[in-house]
Amino acid sequence: MVIEPARETQPERKAINMELKAPYLEQEKRSLEFFESIDYNERGRIDFSNVRGAQFLQPLFEFSGACSGCGETPYLKLMSQLFGDRLMIANATGCSSIYGGNLPTTPWSKNKDGRGPAWANSLFEDNAEFGFGFRLAAVKQHEMAEQLLVEFKQNPDANIDLSLIEELLTVEQKTETEIQQQIARVEILKEQLSKIDSESARNLISVADQLIRRSIWIVGGDGWAYDIGSSGLDHVLASGADVNVLVMDTEVYSNTGGQMSKSTPLGAVAKFATAGKHAVKKDVAMQAISYNNVYVARVALGADPQQVLLAMREAEAYPGPSIIIAYSHCIAHGIDMEAGLKQQQLAVKSGHWPLFRYNPSLRDSGENAFSLDTLRPTITLQDYRSNEARFQILHRSHPEIAVELTNQAQKVVERKWQLYEELATRKQGTVAPHLELAKE
Repeated sequence: MVIEPARETQPERKAINMELKAPYLEQEKRSLEFFESIDYNERGRIDFSNVRGAQFLQPLFEFSGACSGCGETPYLKLMSQLFGDRLMIANATGCSSIYGGNLPTTPWSKNKDGRGPAWANSLFEDNAEFGFGFRLAAVKQHEMAEQLLVEFKQNPDANIDLSLIEELLTVEQKTETEIQQQIARVEILKEQLSKIDSESARNLISVADQLIRRSIWIVGGDGWAYDIGSSGLDHVLASGADVNVLVMDTEVYSNTGGQMSKSTPLGAVAKFATAGKHAVKKDVAMQAISYNNVYVARVALGADPQQVLLAMREAEAYPGPSIIIAYSHCIAHGIDMEAGLKQQQLAVKSGHWPLFRYNPSLRDSGENAFSLDTLRPTITLQDYRSNEARFQILHRSHPEIAVELTNQAQKVVERKWQLYEELATRKQGTVAPHLELAKE
């Protein structure tokens, strides 16, 4: 099939023409090989503090089998760009585990060095604990690597560069440049160790990569985070461990057919809520904030991509538990999936999905830990809901109930906005008054 512009001078030629493949095949193979041989930019030299810069980073999540226009996959692609082959992902069962691990194919790819994110799928109910195990294992192996390095440092006969050992043990690895330098040091270390025929050298080679800071993410949907795996998620957040959680919130059990979850908003129609859900959406973000030592962000890529980028980088850099709750439009919402990002904007503008970040580390400098990253609602909740079949079905079947639930939902939005606005204007970052004593 040959695609070319239609020309008036050749009316017999169409825009799409069927021709023999052979004459074009070899040339196209060479073209493909050329484009695949073009190197990506060096990560340590890219300023990806903004959306433009992040696009120069190699994505290690691509060509998934998700629904066309899926609202979840852009977050995973961005995550793979920001943290690269340092990623270790514990993926809850759900949509993301299906399009993420539809073996023998997978959208999780590798860089030119043959390295990519380490990905594994656990059960629906224990994914948070599964990812917590990733961190515990990484910490233990890092301790083993440091202990072996110290032993080599104290051994005068060891043929290892002492300055290299010192740098490996003391580097902070806060910036991408520092991380890339540490990766280079580890490669030099393994090369030197390969020339030493000893049990200690072989043991250190086996754990040397753990000297590079891991980026551990626990990923899943709202069915996992709000319902089936909620107790495990709460346990892991309360542990204080340095893990990151990404909740791709579709507000419904997407993979299993559109059943209601605790994330489903008031008035939405779903399986097990055919007359509209009569309970408000669970606020997982405020639950996490109540611990006072968890980084929390609520984001929407279609409304503010820069805020998503900032939240992911802050969460990963925060030395403790973090959770990002990401609005993910879904085919189960009954929307035109081509307008998914526009619908995200409406969700934010209506107050249904306020954007904010809670960074506990800001309290140390006397700043407010709670940052409200969106303006006050400028449209009504109905303006947002009118584009989605999950809300409009009830207006057609039970109009009186639909109006009542929509009015109730509007009041909930207004109350929540008042709460968030009040938190954002407090002084000295006091967000959880029931946990912090008032200062005299």
